[in-house]
Amino acid sequence: MTLARREFQSLLAATLALGPAWLRAAPAKDSAVLGMVLEPTGLDPTVAAAAAIGEVVHYNVLEGLTKIAADGSVLPLLAENWTVGDDGLRYDFLLRKGVTFADGKPFDAAAVKFSFDRARAAGSTNKARRALFDNLRSVDIVDDHHVTLQLDHADALIPFRLGENTAVILHPASAEQAATRPVGTGPYRVENWARGSSITLVRRDGARAPVPPLRRVVFRFIEDPAAQVAALLAGDIDAFPRFGAPAALAQLRADARFAVEVGSTSGKGIVAINNRRKPFDDVRVRRAITHAIDRKAFIAGAEEGLGRPIGSHFEPTVLGYLDLTGVYPYDPARARALLREAGVKTPLDVTLTLPPPNYARKGGEIVAAMLAQVGVRAKIENVEWAQWLSGAFKGRFDLTVINHVEPLDYATAYTEPNYYFGYDSAKFRGLVSALGVADDMKEKARLWRDIQRQLANDAVNAFIWNPAQVAVRRRALRGLWTSSPIMANDLAALSWA
Repeated sequence: MTLARREFQSLLAATLALGPAWLRAAPAKDSAVLGMVLEPTGLDPTVAAAAAIGEVVHYNVLEGLTKIAADGSVLPLLAENWTVGDDGLRYDFLLRKGVTFADGKPFDAAAVKFSFDRARAAGSTNKARRALFDNLRSVDIVDDHHVTLQLDHADALIPFRLGENTAVILHPASAEQAATRPVGTGPYRVENWARGSSITLVRRDGARAPVPPLRRVVFRFIEDPAAQVAALLAGDIDAFPRFGAPAALAQLRADARFAVEVGSTSGKGIVAINNRRKPFDDVRVRRAITHAIDRKAFIAGAEEGLGRPIGSHFEPTVLGYLDLTGVYPYDPARARALLREAGVKTPLDVTLTLPPPNYARKGGEIVAAMLAQVGVRAKIENVEWAQWLSGAFKGRFDLTVINHVEPLDYATAYTEPNYYFGYDSAKFRGLVSALGVADDMKEKARLWRDIQRQLANDAVNAFIWNPAQVAVRRRALRGLWTSSPIMANDLAALSWA
């Protein structure tokens, strides 16, 4: 029995020993409390990278032209429908009429143009800029409810990209305050943000039909896995859409009050490598790092076996996925040989920076032990999420364990040399550009495979696992996403049975 499991079992036994006093009254039928591992750094998903922003505001407070459903399909949202020109370069969106922002001001084509021009402006920090907004030649208003997007090159993923949280439509008059006081077209508004504790959303007056069943939803932030379990058992949390304590699942499955559901995600869990720093600027060293890590052992130890090994920055649910885990199988002897070939003297001292999620803290210990076997001595540095964003995400790190949750983010992450791990490959950028203009389906398929292989061959990062999604909820609470094609919590779907 692992130490983590003993800790969880001790906690559960202590909680159960409290007897009837710990049982709480049934939650109100018009409210719910959801747990999240990380607190967002702000509430504007168009200017910051934290996925936790979208978990709170996307579809609830802020909406886009399209909506990505739980099954990954793309549906109309602020756009009623759209058409694509024969050359794939022109998208015409007819906007939904009668939609207002939370302050009562009308939503129209001018708000779309404002939001998209802001996202593609020089100096924009929108993480979808290269994949989506840098491809916009123009955003043109035809009339109040008709907007045209003209592209530089065809991209069949445009409707999907417009459903991500980076493409939400902001209120032109208050966009600069969206990080703390977002004003959107969604069915909820932010009532309160108790920093370090929770964010409360309330159903807004004038929300368009269908009106969400729940009047109030509170997001509570609980990083510690044991505290997540305790909050569920005590009745303080009604659901944890992305539960961070997999070691406790057996106990929760045995509790009749809860339903546990395991689904898929778009995540790519990696040991990110700073390609700018020596000796990691040598591909042989990066390959050695990957050979040193036993993916299956990592998944078993850090994620209780819930996940799938990957060998490039692509998840197995993506159409045209290649299993490239065989490019660098677990091989400590080969890892040591590569380090010698690169002239690295061992032990090599490095820093392994770990953000708060359990997969990183627990998984980082596993990675450090594996690296030690090949002569890489990793000093663990535990940091809070804000520290990770201001440090590692700005390129100040050696190695870090992180889950990239955004779908199809290869263009954002690997074509930008200034991105945090500093991959700078003209060849890779050429492949992505060629894919964007290719018309022949066979050529597209070939380029798609080459893109995946190039990242693997360059060992940009150590690609480890595609995490599963684990959702835990009270049985009477319905409508939680059981899989996450994107990081969102669609509160309009929630209700009590």
